[in-house]
Amino acid sequence: MTEPATRLTYFLDSSAIAKRYANEIGTAWIEELCVPSTERLIALAQISLVEVAAVLAAKQRGNHISSAEYDKAFDDLTADSKEQYYLVDVDQAVIDRAVQLTRRQKLRGCDAIQLACALVLHQSLRDADLPGITFVCADDDLLAAASAEGLATENPNLHP
Repeated sequence: MTEPATRLTYFLDSSAIAKRYANEIGTAWIEELCVPSTERLIALAQISLVEVAAVLAAKQRGNHISSAEYDKAFDDLTADSKEQYYLVDVDQAVIDRAVQLTRRQKLRGCDAIQLACALVLHQSLRDADLPGITFVCADDDLLAAASAEGLATENPNLHP
């Protein structure tokens, strides 16, 4: 996927993007947000692929989805990550920033990495005089941390 340009950029953490692949509150809103568009870009942290795969596997183990539903959702996630999403690398700078975030905000480890990825992308866009991101997440603590760090936020659970 190409670098973000002048489009509006939405960074979805794993709690948000998982809704596209497993029917939950907010699924319809996330599906609409993710419709390919020249007007918006959907960005994810690389680790979201692992986290969503884990969510899907847990739903399968709990008999909430079948093996066939898991396979389809995982295949869709894999294809979409190659064709539709801008993936933010988890490199040493992101890890360092995530560690700093845990000192300032009430965050779990992977949530700190998610937010660090979002902040790195946001800063990159702002440095290029482009609009910053909107951080989309279904976790109240992570939303509060993102807001405290200066990001616009959206909660898909408020869009049933």
